[in-house]
Amino acid sequence: MNTLIRDFRLADTTALTELYNQYIAETTITFDLHPYTVEQRQASWMSHYSATGRYRLLVAEGDGQVVGYATSSKFRTKAAYDTSVETSVYLHPAAQGKGIGSQLYSALFEALASEDVHRAYAGITLPNEPSIAVHQKFGFEQVGLFREVGRKFGRYWDVAWYERRVGE
Repeated sequence: MNTLIRDFRLADTTALTELYNQYIAETTITFDLHPYTVEQRQASWMSHYSATGRYRLLVAEGDGQVVGYATSSKFRTKAAYDTSVETSVYLHPAAQGKGIGSQLYSALFEALASEDVHRAYAGITLPNEPSIAVHQKFGFEQVGLFREVGRKFGRYWDVAWYERRVGE
């Protein structure tokens, strides 16, 4: 599969919403419980990303199809947190294990290196060894564990928090 990593385009909205909704319905990787409509996702999520700045949405396109994405989003709402971002990667199941997540994170951290970003954080619902491995590959270290912090599919889940320095 030939993979292109690029900035988000409005035309990607439907494919990205469908991909994320699959994670909502089938996994604990996200703690969202109800699927989004394309309109909801555009208004509540995709609208705050841009091609420059701290908050990015990069798309992986394989053979002309959206196969994944990586984001850097606002970590917390209070202004003193502005130089910290929360990052994530989502891949279509057929794209997993092919290095596309690493390509996305490489591009994301390269883009963030010249921005006013000091730290990146990632919350990983446990267990999730593939996500832990890709985060560690990019220099993330576990800095915390929230026990039974989210309830989905009738049980409570732990979330490990990972951190890495960005830029200098």
